Amino acid sequence: MPKLYEYFGLIIMFYANEHEPIHVHGKSQGRESRAEIILIDGIVSDIRYSGTAGRLPLEPMEMRRFKEVVTARADDIVAKWIDFFVLNKSIKPERIVRRLK
Repeated sequence: MPKLYEYFGLIIMFYANEHEPIHVHGKSQGRESRAEIILIDGIVSDIRYSGTAGRLPLEPMEMRRFKEVVTARADDIVAKWIDFFVLNKSIKPERIVRRLK
């Protein structure tokens, strides 16, 4: 399961057996939510957030941080999805130590 980012204790990642649409999972202390990135003509047009089946959702502060990362890095997430799932390249995780707002 490729980890993309670590942001104030929150892990943003793909599962290794993912499927389209492009999405990432945010995990913290056993809780998990999902962000689906909607593309129109190759451009990010929307991000939809939801829970993950069988897991408690992220708490409000964790969810705010998850949204910060996904919003700020949506284009990078799409590029990493293509690298990992289409081009079979490895992904180097990044620790983000400053607020992204």
